[in-house]
Amino acid sequence: MIQTLLDELTTELRLGTSKKKHPFRYFTLATHGLKNGLGLRTVVLRKVTKDLCLTFYTDNRSTKMKEIKEKPSVSALFYHPKKLWQLTIMGKASVETDPAILKKYWSGVQLNARKDYTASQTPGSPIKDPEEIEYLRGTEHFAIVHIVPEEIDFLKLGRTHHTRAKFIKKGTGWEGNYLVP
Repeated sequence: MIQTLLDELTTELRLGTSKKKHPFRYFTLATHGLKNGLGLRTVVLRKVTKDLCLTFYTDNRSTKMKEIKEKPSVSALFYHPKKLWQLTIMGKASVETDPAILKKYWSGVQLNARKDYTASQTPGSPIKDPEEIEYLRGTEHFAIVHIVPEEIDFLKLGRTHHTRAKFIKKGTGWEGNYLVP
């Protein structure tokens, strides 16, 4: 029964990469802040592998990249409003460095979306007018981040009771248990 739940979670995560309106398309990424506290932001889920490695894109000059390089432990929070699922995936983030892979993924980024990774100024820089941002032609600021999951915490809200489960990565598989919510 616990394996069936993990299979269902995997299916829903993968749907988040292929269906634009799926609630798992966007997730909240939490990183350790450079000063104090946590950094939180919404990112787009781009890929989910069979071992549940999550992939998203970003500008390599962004604050989240600095935070990931400093402390690669991250959390990803997903919420499915129709199923009333909350899914938290904890893991280690790594930055893709293989030029061939970067080139392959970049070729799949739609032309109008490429500007998200090509602003001439660093993300977070002050500007006078958002309509006057200058964009570069290169790909040098495009980054791919992979999150290798170590733990998954699942919560399903219900009218009569809630259901909670935890999955921990063990070797190449997952060990799961139901928990008191």
